[in-house]
Amino acid sequence: MAEPGIHFLDAHGPEGVRLYAIGDVHGRLDLLVAMHQRIKAEIEQEAPADWRVIHLGDYVDRGPDSKSVIDFLIEARERDPRHLMLAGNHDIGFLDFLKTPDPDGLFIRFGGIQTAQSYGVAISEGTSAWFGKAESAVRKGHQALVEAVPQSHIDFLRSLPFSETLGDFFFCHAGIRPGIALERQNPQDLIWIRDVFHNHPGLYPKIVVHGHTPVPEAEVMANRVNVDTLAWQSGMLSALVVDGPDKRILTLTIKEPGTIKEPGTIKEPGTIKEA
Repeated sequence: MAEPGIHFLDAHGPEGVRLYAIGDVHGRLDLLVAMHQRIKAEIEQEAPADWRVIHLGDYVDRGPDSKSVIDFLIEARERDPRHLMLAGNHDIGFLDFLKTPDPDGLFIRFGGIQTAQSYGVAISEGTSAWFGKAESAVRKGHQALVEAVPQSHIDFLRSLPFSETLGDFFFCHAGIRPGIALERQNPQDLIWIRDVFHNHPGLYPKIVVHGHTPVPEAEVMANRVNVDTLAWQSGMLSALVVDGPDKRILTLTIKEPGTIKEPGTIKEPGTIKEA
């Protein structure tokens, strides 16, 4: 890359602005609400000069309450535009399904059944194995879902940008393609890329903060941070917190309703994995 790279340990957030970057939610309203409550409490207690909360995409599918997650995010952004939301591949896949129902597409195959259920629409599991009935079943479910999804939700999903840059950090859902300038990244890469990004040994012009690829715990690398901790299944939602030169990982775990584990802290620098 033309620009020099930066190491995680040397990276700074924007002057006077604390950043919170929240990983993939996938319909887990309980975890999202708990994380927002924790962030609000920190901001009220510690009073940073300014702040941003960046959501890294994949709000829908797999988990039980995608509809309410979108309602929550719309309200949060309307209440305070410092709540920033980026697009994930599942969010775009939801829009794609609403436009054109595909029985073999991302939405039907990877968690859209649960999204439809959150809007009160039943689309049978395993429709692709219905011996010729899959397409008609999906079309029927699609029509019901189109009628059930509020226009405000469609407008919200369509409004989502693919990236955000703040200080020494570049935020996106999946990652970037090495060798391409940040401002020239393909939106498809920003929501879909994996191996070529993960395996790149060098530094990037910014620290890339992303989700998309689940890990057992937040992964802090020299050139990137992954905060997708499979919230919909693990019950753990993770976020990167950046305040000037200081960085830490915030986690919230809900295994059973009403039981919230207190957040964790940043890995010590010695545990940062080299790219």
